[in-house]
Amino acid sequence: MEKYGAGAIVVSAYDPNWPALFDEERARIQAALGGLALAVEHIGSTAVPGLPSKPIIDLLVGVPNFDDAQHRYVEPMATLGYIYLPQYESWLPGELFFRKGPPGPWTHHVHVMPLSHPRWQQLILFRDYLRTHPEAARAYADVKRELACTSRDDIAAYRNGKSAFVEATTARALAWRAERGQ
Repeated sequence: MEKYGAGAIVVSAYDPNWPALFDEERARIQAALGGLALAVEHIGSTAVPGLPSKPIIDLLVGVPNFDDAQHRYVEPMATLGYIYLPQYESWLPGELFFRKGPPGPWTHHVHVMPLSHPRWQQLILFRDYLRTHPEAARAYADVKRELACTSRDDIAAYRNGKSAFVEATTARALAWRAERGQ
């Protein structure tokens, strides 16, 4: 079982400070990476106004290519206090995963991947769909709260428990985007 840092998983009420925390961290990452960061996006539940979340700011950093990222991004991210977790590559192929802050809860997660990675568009689309569909965001909040209670400190169970909802919602989001002609 993959433990959640130092304690139980907590889904907190939406904090209106989360966008400002993202903006601050985006500026720090852009300063550290310079032109190596093609884009930095706020993703995850903290990026959706009103959505309860684990209080961890998730950032998505777009890079030109994955091989270059493996060699050039770990050190600058470490200077910002991020720990690179190479073991997550088996779970998240084609991306680098970083974590910052004390265990349980960490303060920030950073996913680094090429802009061409299929997951880049999926993460953005899922976020945008939840932002524009409050009923989907409320349903996701219910799923997350229930999983936090039942998973306790098993972060893999929490993460895996969300998968069906995320996949179904992403499929609806793809249809929504197609209807809009995008």
